[in-house]
Amino acid sequence: MKIGILQCDDVLEALQPEFGNYPAMFEQMLGEFAPGWQFVTYRVIDGLLPRSVDECDGYITTGSRHGINDGAPWIDQLQRFVAELAQAEKKYVGICFGHQLLAKALGGEVGRSARGWGVGVSFTRINIEKPWMKPFQPGLDLVVSHQDQIEVLPEGAEVLASSAFCPYYMVQYNRHLMTIQGHPEFSKAYSSALMDYRKDRIPAERIREGKASLSAEVDDRLTMQWIINFFAEGHTGD
Repeated sequence: MKIGILQCDDVLEALQPEFGNYPAMFEQMLGEFAPGWQFVTYRVIDGLLPRSVDECDGYITTGSRHGINDGAPWIDQLQRFVAELAQAEKKYVGICFGHQLLAKALGGEVGRSARGWGVGVSFTRINIEKPWMKPFQPGLDLVVSHQDQIEVLPEGAEVLASSAFCPYYMVQYNRHLMTIQGHPEFSKAYSSALMDYRKDRIPAERIREGKASLSAEVDDRLTMQWIINFFAEGHTGD
């Protein structure tokens, strides 16, 4: 399969020597579970989109420091492209920014959470078991980093996973669209470094809580396996 990585941001230049950039994070982890697959990156943050939805078998977004409602031209362009993917029944996995983007593209609403910043490890429960969730477990604990959340779901959304902090944590639409608020591509070390960088805007108490949560085990590799399973489900090509 050929998977398009829709790059919506860059890792901060000061952190790239240690952590690399977002496309490499996805390629390394997804490639572990699908070594024969091809991954190609589109810098949508620079306005570089696929010429056609059929350039790849499926697409996945990176996260972004930018907000869905910022009004930047590239965000509007990407939203239109994601709506095209939905219409064409092309496989799509949205991570964080892409989770919120799809919801808005399909008629939902996204806004700044009254709960404040979500940082560190989020502990969530699975509400609906899907065939691609193999091996299955009833919870999914991932690193998060966000202020915005989906506030109103689009019609037809299935909420697969929830937490007290983020009720619409993992969502599926039909058989071809699935999105997650958490970051399976983030390491705990990167999460910690990101909190340090944002200490001027995240309350100190929330950072303390977030850093304490990083002592927990995370399900990053399991989530990547589920994503590969989701892309592969129903695919009949190479």
